[in-house]
Amino acid sequence: MTQQLLERALADMAMWRAAGYELYLSVNLSTQHLEQPALAETILALLEKYQLPAHCLRFEITESALMRDQQSAILTMQALSDSGIKLALDDFGTGYSSLKYLKELPLDAIKIDRSFVQDIGIDHNDETIIDAMLSMANSLGLYCVAEGVETEQQLAFFNKRSCFLIQGFLFSRPLPAAELLALLGSDDFAASQA
Repeated sequence: MTQQLLERALADMAMWRAAGYELYLSVNLSTQHLEQPALAETILALLEKYQLPAHCLRFEITESALMRDQQSAILTMQALSDSGIKLALDDFGTGYSSLKYLKELPLDAIKIDRSFVQDIGIDHNDETIIDAMLSMANSLGLYCVAEGVETEQQLAFFNKRSCFLIQGFLFSRPLPAAELLALLGSDDFAASQA
């Protein structure tokens, strides 16, 4: 994501928060982003420009983004974490060395990949793996985000396990920023949050 796109997203975030919605913005970080030595300073300057707290911004990192220059990535991630920005390991469970990263990186969350979520109610093995992920994350003091939730059955599965951060088409397809406030203010959305 270029600085211009991030600025636009943060300007929208400032508007949503001013409207009373305590939202956060998740942004995927690429290898190139993690290799920028001044990334944390640049991000903090943008947060200050839009008068946003660091905790309203969350960065998601895939294992592949850590492969090239792991030490540089860890230093950048530590600087972001020290500033109060939350970090999540994206697509958890689909790579080769996730457990190593859980130990070494300043992570706050893991994102359970949709490839596991889509088979809830179909494949007991995927449900068992999700249970293990949730238990491990809890033991490590991490929270979980379930990706790709599209059915009430999948939602009930995560609710039963006290995993309440959910992403997926069950709630909404991706929307232009201008339509988000209308969705958040709708009666249907308010009822779904009750």
